[in-house]
Amino acid sequence: QLSLLEDAGFGGVLLYVDPCDLPKTTDLADKAFMVSLNSGGDPSTPGYASIDGSYRQNRLNLTTLLVQPISAVLAKKLVSLPEDAVQRDRCIPLQLPATGKKIISLNIQSVTTYKTISNVIGYLKGTVFPDRYVIIGSHHDGLDTYGGQEWASSTAIITAFMQALMLKVKRGWRPDRTIVFCSWGGTSFGNIGSYEWAEDLRRVLQRNVVAYVSLHNPVTGNSTLHPVASPSLQQLTAESQSFSCVEKTKCPESNVSSVQIQGDSDYFINHLGVPAVQFSYEDIKTSENSAFLSEALFRVHTTKTEELDPSFSLHETIAKLTGQVALQIASEPVLPFNALDIALEVQNSLKGEADIPQLLAVASHLRDTAELFQSDEMRPANDPKERAPIRVRMLNDVLQSLEKSFLVHRAPPGLYRNILYRLDERTSQFSVLLEALERCKLHQSNETIQAALSEVLNSINSAQVYFKAGLGVFETTLAGKK
Repeated sequence: QLSLLEDAGFGGVLLYVDPCDLPKTTDLADKAFMVSLNSGGDPSTPGYASIDGSYRQNRLNLTTLLVQPISAVLAKKLVSLPEDAVQRDRCIPLQLPATGKKIISLNIQSVTTYKTISNVIGYLKGTVFPDRYVIIGSHHDGLDTYGGQEWASSTAIITAFMQALMLKVKRGWRPDRTIVFCSWGGTSFGNIGSYEWAEDLRRVLQRNVVAYVSLHNPVTGNSTLHPVASPSLQQLTAESQSFSCVEKTKCPESNVSSVQIQGDSDYFINHLGVPAVQFSYEDIKTSENSAFLSEALFRVHTTKTEELDPSFSLHETIAKLTGQVALQIASEPVLPFNALDIALEVQNSLKGEADIPQLLAVASHLRDTAELFQSDEMRPANDPKERAPIRVRMLNDVLQSLEKSFLVHRAPPGLYRNILYRLDERTSQFSVLLEALERCKLHQSNETIQAALSEVLNSINSAQVYFKAGLGVFETTLAGKK
């Protein structure tokens, strides 16, 4: 939204969260909040690690706009709205009055300073594939007054999971793949800790990371379990929910989706193409929520966590679900990824694009190839009798990189480079195409939509070629054996 306003020539923005988008269980309409405009990492070292000796670019301002977050109550006063904006039966979003203008003087006096960000990293080495990593990420933070319960919940869950694993290790157990535990710093300022660590180790991580399991803000409410997963991990995520559900009558529906999520998984999803999964409890359904709300950090009372989950049962559920998924990925001989689900996600994202036959055709080819791959390679490999070590290693190498084809070179500000992730639950189309349509309206030009269509077409075709090449490698290997 800010990038569109910048393109349109605006100079300043007062940023507020509409009362209709706020959780119904809390009163935040008159509260101040913080939001980071940093897209990721140290802004002075874009694209490379911020280590001793790195050149720091002079980027004091992240945008030409003057941006100031304000409360909804103050926004209402500034534009002189009437008091009846909220009715008994429904909430009416804030709107400017039909007549009249308001002159507002905006003077932002930001001061840029450099601080040291620290990460805490530990690992449990695998025995069969020690060079393949499953990363479990939480975060710590120095912002005690903003978003305090999120990092406390995140830290509590990853600590409990590590303690449980150490009991298994003392009895002689080890995972097949290495599990890396990460507690990131600087998350609230643009995922600085995770970005800089990953940029420093980019070459190693590109080759070795198989999945990212996120514990970002695991308990922000107590009414809705919201699982988010990459398309290749959606089936595993849904199965984990059903396995962990003892009382079937109280089991939540399997509502796993691939929507943009906040937090330190960003670099792994958008720059490395790593499959990711996250479980969290929220106040309201994501489909009813504002995408911006998850980026806004409100002041939180220190006892908020205890009020949300006094028995810590929600934390326990998240710990179990997260642990189960992480251990399956770390311990199963064949990575539990589903190629066909990626192809189905692509086809679902193209619904309504009937006037673009090239896209539909290449998506159909992708589905056919994925079905062949799923039946000809995955099923035999899951049979212990046919689990030859060289075959398993080759298959896992293919599965590990299933989603890398869907990283586009340039994505509009605020949108994922990984086009498999939708902007929110309300839309099913590719977000880059929807955004391109908005920009076409603004600039009165089709150039943006043509570029976006080309990016999507090349991504789908690249994935289809990748699957096909994987099939070819196996056919050659089997023919050589015979």
